[in-house]
Order: sequence, then C-alpha cells, then structure tokens
Amino acid sequence: MFKAPSEFQRAPFPAETRESEPRHEDAPAAARASSPAVPTRPAASARPAADAPAKRRDAYFDNVKYLAIVLVAVAHAWEPVMDGSRTTRALYMVVYTFHMPAFILISGYFSRSFDMSPAKVKRLVTGVAVPYVLFETAYSLFKRYAGGADDTPITLLDPLFLTWFLIALFIWRVTTPLWQSLRHPLAVALTIAVLASVTPGIGDDLDLQRVLQLLPFFVLGLLLKPEHFRMVRRREVRLLSLPLLAGALLFAYWAAPRMQLGWFYRSNSAQELGAPWWSGAVMSLAMFGCALVLTICFLAWVPRRHLWFTALGAGTICGYLLHGFLVKGAGYFGLFDRYEWLSGPAGLVVVSLVAAVAVTALCTPPVRRALRFATEPDMNWAFRRGATER
Repeated sequence: MFKAPSEFQRAPFPAETRESEPRHEDAPAAARASSPAVPTRPAASARPAADAPAKRRDAYFDNVKYLAIVLVAVAHAWEPVMDGSRTTRALYMVVYTFHMPAFILISGYFSRSFDMSPAKVKRLVTGVAVPYVLFETAYSLFKRYAGGADDTPITLLDPLFLTWFLIALFIWRVTTPLWQSLRHPLAVALTIAVLASVTPGIGDDLDLQRVLQLLPFFVLGLLLKPEHFRMVRRREVRLLSLPLLAGALLFAYWAAPRMQLGWFYRSNSAQELGAPWWSGAVMSLAMFGCALVLTICFLAWVPRRHLWFTALGAGTICGYLLHGFLVKGAGYFGLFDRYEWLSGPAGLVVVSLVAAVAVTALCTPPVRRALRFATEPDMNWAFRRGATER
C-alpha cells in the first residue's frame, strides 16, 4: 500500500502576489481605435498622470494563476484518497513537481520592481505578512478544535499546511534587491538550495528548508523578461511539450512505488529522508530541472486570451488560503473514511471535480471582497504618510 502524506504535513501552494499586478504593456489596439478622436492641445501634456486610464491586467498571467491554484487544490484533495492507487500517486507526483515552482516563478517575475520603498514595504506587510499571521493562527485553531489536536500550539515559527508560502514569499521578496545586485544570482540560489538539501540542522523554523530549496524558482522569475514568455508560447514549444509530458507521466508511474514524496515537498534534507547526504545535491538539481521543464510545458498551453475564468486569477489568494479548510475539514470529520468509494476511480474523479469547483468559487469577486479585511487590509493607521502614498 502506498502511504499518503500525514494529516497536517506541510504541503505546497500558492497565494496571489499583488506586488505588481499583471497588466498589458499597452492598451488594446481595438480600444484605442474605437476611442473618439481628440484634438491635440498643449494643456493635455500637463494633465495629471492620475487622470490616465488604468492599464488592463494581462489575461495570460491571470489564467496561469487560476489554473495553478486549481491544480494545487486538486492535488491537496488527492492526498486523503490516493493511498493504494499507483496511478493517482503518479499524477500527484507530476503535479507536485511543477505547480508550486510555476507559481513561485510567476511570483518572482512580478517582484522585479520591489525596491524596499515605503509604499511597497507597506503592501508587502499588508498583503503577505498580515495574512500569514491571521491564517497561521486560524489553521492552528482549526486543527486544535475541529481536528481534536488539543496540544496544537499557536506559533508563527512553524507554518502549518499551506501557510508556508506566505512566509516564504515575504523572505524572498525582501531579499529581491540582493538578488538583483548579484552577477550570477541563479547560480548562487541553486548553490544555496543544494546546501540546504544536505543540511539537516536547519530545522523547521519558518520552514526554511522549503524556503531555501525553492528559492531558485523565485530568483529565476526575477531574471525573466516578457520575451521569454512569448518564446514559451510558440507553437513548436507546445508541440514538444506533449511527448515531454507523456514521458513524465510514464516515469512517474514507474517511480510511484519507489520514490518518497518528501523529495517533492522540499521540506526536509536528504538525511532526514533516510538517504545519503550526496543524494540531496543530486535530487535538488534533478528536481529543479524536471520542474523547469514541466513548468515550461504548463506555461506553453495556458490560453493567452480572456476566458470565463480569467477574472478569477485576481482572487487566487482567497482560493489558496481557504481551500485548505475544506480539505482538512473533510478529513477531520471522517468524510474519506466514511465513504471508502472515494478512493476508487469514480471517487477520485468526484473528488477532483469538487475540489476544482470549490476553489473556483473561492476565487470569485464576492469572496475576495468579503475576505479583503484579512488578505488586503488597508492599515493606513499603522504606517507613516510616505508609506500610504502609492
């Protein structure tokens, strides 16, 4: 029998990064063509910039975020029901190889403008640090009272379940100016990741193992430019991605009964996984390469146009932070033990669909507005005037 992850094992997924919203570089040509002609006037150049229309969000990146959060929710929903299913375990391994790296890479890409200015520091605190404190506390209380774990402490040092990503994003973004000043930042980040994978003494505080082992994807995102994403979306890349994905699925099916899932979580060193120390370096580089290839395959097939779910990309922070309560709640109340058929093929399809629909609902504008007090608090009262001016 295959062993699924333990009940409250830290497992990945993404939150929405709002430091730099994905936007079109220019207004659509159709919109400009349909605008009425306005005579040129000297005074127009003196008009305040605030009067200019807001740039539109980039549909491609919103699509990436929405599809990535769906994969995260579905993978989390598989954990309680994949025990004994080699096929589900293989799918789980493939998804876990790239879904967080893809989201982290996009987070790095939109963190390129972070410069520790007062306004951006304020957004980092209110959009990342405050949600971490609130939801780390909420998940601890949820585990204590709904899960019956009375000894669960409320601590900000040991992230529970999916809150690790928020503290990781805080650390990565604060160090952005450092990475942008280095000559070879990706090589340095990969070296740090390899060293972390062979250093069991790092411990669990702030989930630093995972922060350091996933760091290269954030740094890579900082190095990317718009033309890189245009290259990924080329037709030949999409065609090449199909055999690569098929090969990954076949390899995962072979490796499913042979490989520990701990390598995919990146939250432990090689020694803690019972492997020789040198295997940490090998697996760290191998997992980086596999994740990068599958991330490219994923990004190549994400639609570029505006679709029915595009607007939901702006609410992925809510879907990310809330879907964990549904998955863990179902486990706490014995749903998966009571209905054993959920572990069968039909049950896995049902679980996947329910998870996808649930996280989609959690990304909708009404949920985002209702949760804004926790995910996007204003908090002008806590900052000096310079930090509140955007």
